[in-house]
Amino acid sequence: MTLHVVAEIRVKAGQEDRLRTALEAMIEPTLTEPGCVVYQPFVDPNDAAHMVLVEEWKSAEALEEHFLAPHFVHLAGVFDEILAEPVTINRLVAE
Repeated sequence: MTLHVVAEIRVKAGQEDRLRTALEAMIEPTLTEPGCVVYQPFVDPNDAAHMVLVEEWKSAEALEEHFLAPHFVHLAGVFDEILAEPVTINRLVAE
């Protein structure tokens, strides 16, 4: 079962570049994780404080392992400092 994740992220005013930098730094190490197929951040062209992260994982277990990876733990710390609201995470599967 392939798991698709769409995470919506909103940062505090003035933190847009820090968010973009933090998410871009996640791409390479995340794509090398077992089970990661897609990991791509997108910026809302009408609102730079709003980014959407689109991911595809081979399993829910692979995603759970991702949450334990050192680069994700670092990102979570950055999020604690810059987020305007909690991340909305949508986990989707094809029927």
